[in-house]
Amino acid sequence: MNETEFLARSEAMLDSLESQSDDWVALHDLDIEANRSGNVLTLIFNDAVHVVVNSQAPMKEMWVAAPSGGFHYRYDGHNWNDTRGGPNLAEALSQIFSEAAGVPLKVSV
Repeated sequence: MNETEFLARSEAMLDSLESQSDDWVALHDLDIEANRSGNVLTLIFNDAVHVVVNSQAPMKEMWVAAPSGGFHYRYDGHNWNDTRGGPNLAEALSQIFSEAAGVPLKVSV
């Protein structure tokens, strides 16, 4: 994947995550504030828990900063995989967001 493809894919993912958070607010009556600045999306759950998802174009990675730690993901053509062998990005964000919101949330990327 070249840089142009990465930028398009990462932009679409951040757009999707922001849209999904809006849906969860309406569906589950949750307190989630989404703030977007360029390639950085910050989701704030219950005015307390911050989760940051951003793209790193030079490395062609998506980075996540959450209370549980910092994580890096690379696309293999099918999935965004944790560079250290953890769950893929969709699974990890589902777990992180569910814990932060206090209800089960399923993320699609």
